[in-house]
Amino acid sequence: MNGGWTNTHLFGANAEIKFTIPVGKFFTYELMRETFQNDFEPLSKLYAGFLYDDPMTFKCNQQGFPDLPEWLRFTQRHPYDNGFLYGTPTSPGKSVIEIFAVNKRSYETARHILVLKITAEKMLPYQAEFFIQLREIEKVLPPPVQDEIKQDLQKLWDTEALEIVNMSNALDRGGRVPLPLAGHFEGVYVKVGSEEYFSECLLSVLTPEHQRQCAAGSKVKVPGECNFCNIPSNCITWCSTELIDLTQREPEPPAPTVGSGILEAGEDFSPPESPPSRDYFPDYMVTVIVPLILAVVLCLLLAYIMFGRREGLWVSGQQCAALIQIQLYHHQTIHGNTDELRGMAANRGVPPPLSTLPMFNSRTGQRASPLQSDSPSIPLILAQHDPYSDTLPR
Repeated sequence: MNGGWTNTHLFGANAEIKFTIPVGKFFTYELMRETFQNDFEPLSKLYAGFLYDDPMTFKCNQQGFPDLPEWLRFTQRHPYDNGFLYGTPTSPGKSVIEIFAVNKRSYETARHILVLKITAEKMLPYQAEFFIQLREIEKVLPPPVQDEIKQDLQKLWDTEALEIVNMSNALDRGGRVPLPLAGHFEGVYVKVGSEEYFSECLLSVLTPEHQRQCAAGSKVKVPGECNFCNIPSNCITWCSTELIDLTQREPEPPAPTVGSGILEAGEDFSPPESPPSRDYFPDYMVTVIVPLILAVVLCLLLAYIMFGRREGLWVSGQQCAALIQIQLYHHQTIHGNTDELRGMAANRGVPPPLSTLPMFNSRTGQRASPLQSDSPSIPLILAQHDPYSDTLPR
C-alpha cells in the first residue's frame, strides 16, 4: 500500500483517505473490518473498550459510476474477512472510490471515500511474470506476504532493485475453478520489474532445452543455484514464467493524419464507381422455386403411399352387396332364435312356485284365494292385515 494521508470525520462517518500512486506500480488497500466496526458502535462501548466482531460486506464503486475503474479490482472471500482493493494504474489521472460497509448483524451502513491521485512515471524496462500455483489472491495481498514473495524473486533476479508491478488471480486470466478440497488453490500471477537486466537463472527459461521440457510436460530441471523458494507455497511454476523486455518492443505506428476534408484548388472530385448490377433471378430460384417443387413432390409421394398402396380399401359393388346380405341374414337369425326361446319358455308345464302367488304365508304355507283377496267387499282393516302373521281373519 502506497503512502497517503487521511481526512476522517467524527467516528469515520464520512472518512476520506487519499493516496498518490505512480503509473505502473502495484497498489493495495486493505479494508479493515475493525475500522468500520468503530463506525457502528456507540460511544459507551468505544470508551469501555468492548466491540462486537460483526460480519461485514463491502461494496466499492467509482464515484458517479456503477463499477470500479478498469485497472482496479476488489476481493473479499467471506464476511468475516477483510476486503482488498488492488491493481496497477495504466494512465495518470484521479479516481474517487466510494466504499460502503454493510453490517450483517445490525444492517447499518458506513461510507468512506478513497481518493487516488495517479502520477505519470516511466515504466520499468525489464519485467517478468511468474505463476504461483499454491496461492490465492487474498492470501498474497497483505504486505508481509508481498515482502516474502519479493525477497525470493530478488534472489532469483540477483538484485534488490525490484518492484512488484502487478498481481492477478488466475481465474481472471482464464484459469479453472479448483475443487473445494484442501490442497487445491486458484493460483496467482505475480509480475515484477527492474531497471537491471535479467539474471542467468531467468534467462534459462528461454533456452531450447527448457522449452522442450515444458512442451513435453515433463518435470523441469532447475539448477540448484536458481532454487530460492524458502516457503513451499511461494514456489513459482517455471514453465509459466514469461520475460518481458520493453526496450526491444517496436514503437507503435503513429495514428493516421486526418485531413480537413476540403479539396485542394484545381482538383476534381472523382466519386467511386457504382457497383455492377446483379441478377437476383438465380437467388429467387434457389430460395423459392426449388423448395416449392420439393414440397409438391413430397405431397404426391405421400398421397401415393396413403391411398395407392393400402390393400383391401377398394372393393367391387358385388362384394359390397354380398357383405350386406350376410349381415342381414345374421340379423334375421338372431331374431328367429330369440322368438324360439321365448316360445319354449312359455310352454313349460312346471307350476310356478308358491312364493310367487298372492296371499302366500311363508311361515304356515297357507294361501288365500286370489278371488277372495281381490274382492272389493273385503274390509279395509282386513285388507291391511299382515299376510305373514300366524292368524288369518275369519
